[in-house]
Amino acid sequence: MSRIGRLPIDIPAGVTVAVDGQQVQVKGPKGELNLVVSRPIEVKVEENQVLVTRPDDERESRSLHGLTRTLISNNIIGVTQGYTKGLEVVGTGYRVAQKGSNIEFALGFSHPVLVEPPAGIAFTVEGNNKVTVSGIDKQAVGEAAANIRKIRKPEPYKGKGVRYAGEVVRRKAGKSGK
Repeated sequence: MSRIGRLPIDIPAGVTVAVDGQQVQVKGPKGELNLVVSRPIEVKVEENQVLVTRPDDERESRSLHGLTRTLISNNIIGVTQGYTKGLEVVGTGYRVAQKGSNIEFALGFSHPVLVEPPAGIAFTVEGNNKVTVSGIDKQAVGEAAANIRKIRKPEPYKGKGVRYAGEVVRRKAGKSGK
């Protein structure tokens, strides 16, 4: 039995979880998230807890059991606390500025790069080299942060580029002279 899948999920105060067949809807103070559960997995709400069960021990059922429980748990955390991901811009002349809800990067290209937030995501800029991506959907926050990092990944020689907060960039030695 999946150790993660069989754990019940406690529903905090102010959050409602509605199950309609394979649809799970989570409403909370920060918003509302929907999840479509894959076919063999069953979700029930009993006594202020969400229970995820599987009908058999087939390989697909086992693999989806823990995943489904974690996705529902992430939705509950998202509508109560939300998710944030920090990014740092490192490099001489590299900077970021807030332009309304968009952010504008100067990353050594011949032009500034303007990034618009996807639906449900908010960008905040601290100083001129820190960006925080926040929202209620964990997957959307991570994807938005990854797309920003993809504009200019940190390079291994000087470490310049956009990196996650706390990310350690492995550095390489340059060419050695004679």
